[in-house]
Amino acid sequence: MLHLNAFLHADGHHEAAWRHGASSGTDVLDPAHYVHLARTAERGCFDSVFLADNLALSDNARWRAPVAFEPLTLLAALADATTSIGLIGTASTTYQHPFHLARQLSSLDRISGGRAGWNIVTSAYPDEAANFGRDPRPDHEDRYARADEFVHVATRLWDSWQPDAVVTDHESGHWYDPSRVHPLDHRGRYFTVRGPATAPRPPQGRPVLVQAGASPTGIDFAARHADVVFTAAPDLESAVRFREALRRRCEAHGRDPAGVLVLPGLSPALGSDRDDALRRLRELDALVAPEYGLAQLSKLLEQDLSGVDLDAPLPEAVLRERSGNQGMQSRAALVLELAERDRLTVRELILRLAGARGHLVVAGSPVDVADEMQRWFDTGAADGFNVMPPLLPSGLEEFVGEVVPVLQRRELFRTSYPARATLRDLLDGTAGARV
Repeated sequence: MLHLNAFLHADGHHEAAWRHGASSGTDVLDPAHYVHLARTAERGCFDSVFLADNLALSDNARWRAPVAFEPLTLLAALADATTSIGLIGTASTTYQHPFHLARQLSSLDRISGGRAGWNIVTSAYPDEAANFGRDPRPDHEDRYARADEFVHVATRLWDSWQPDAVVTDHESGHWYDPSRVHPLDHRGRYFTVRGPATAPRPPQGRPVLVQAGASPTGIDFAARHADVVFTAAPDLESAVRFREALRRRCEAHGRDPAGVLVLPGLSPALGSDRDDALRRLRELDALVAPEYGLAQLSKLLEQDLSGVDLDAPLPEAVLRERSGNQGMQSRAALVLELAERDRLTVRELILRLAGARGHLVVAGSPVDVADEMQRWFDTGAADGFNVMPPLLPSGLEEFVGEVVPVLQRRELFRTSYPARATLRDLLDGTAGARV
């Protein structure tokens, strides 16, 4: 069946969501906002919710509410407010240490009863590096090399306690058997970690690993490590190309590609029909500040676009300059391809990115959205979707109330959670299994 993740992002994924009449503009500062979202997604039997992160306050933040909470802290609160839904948080491998993060994720997995997931990022932007005394920022390949070693160390820490290490032997006085707990003694290029972990294996054995890079290096990293891949694909053809590239890399690393789930981003613009949905989108687009969109585009492409004509296409020099980008390479390439393919003006490109940042946008009735989801699923382009409503909470409430029932009637999505299932169980389609 389909897998669904709810991407919980502030007031919604449209950059003008906070200006809409349905938003208070400050609810993103209240944990109750996220509790309501998580419970809504759980009511819809979603596999998981996901929180992104940014390690710097952008110079452009005055036009949009910032990420107010550190993800793992907020997810611990959501664990107490929910019972079954998975909890995926973003954490950087570039500006953290694997011993500390492995311990945090292990704690979240135990607190939630085996529902933790880690979205692995390498933190692409220079302003993030500046907050950690890293100027200049590490280049793209170096960040991924560090991430590879980071995940290797974290995985070994989770595995450092054998499943049967805890004996609680009252006669001997041994709480655990030292022969079943193993130091790492890791000495690598980036980290030196003695180990072992400070506590037994978490309920899942290891938290679910999620990754979203789509550059050649990012795809190779996902093929080695990820259980789930979030990806941006604005159309079916690009989704199929990505899936095939990932499949080849999985096979090269000796992994079964069927064991790595691919969830493209989906921005569902719902209405009574397509015209109504497009009307609602236009209302949001009318609230966009072009200055913000242009600044975000400059940051993504790592090119100064100040002074460009908003009502003309991107300059040819901008379209052709791709070699120097050490940030989000795959997303930058996707945006440039979109601008060139559809012959968009800069203003049109800004509006196209305002709602979903290069992800799939489906505008229409609940049946229209379900039809497109099923088409992607049936063709093998997706195992499910990372659902990114333009407005929150209303967009998620509508999706759960109107689209999910259509998928359930078609027997494409679960109607209840298995008893005592971990996040890994939900993603494997099994109940009660453990690593």
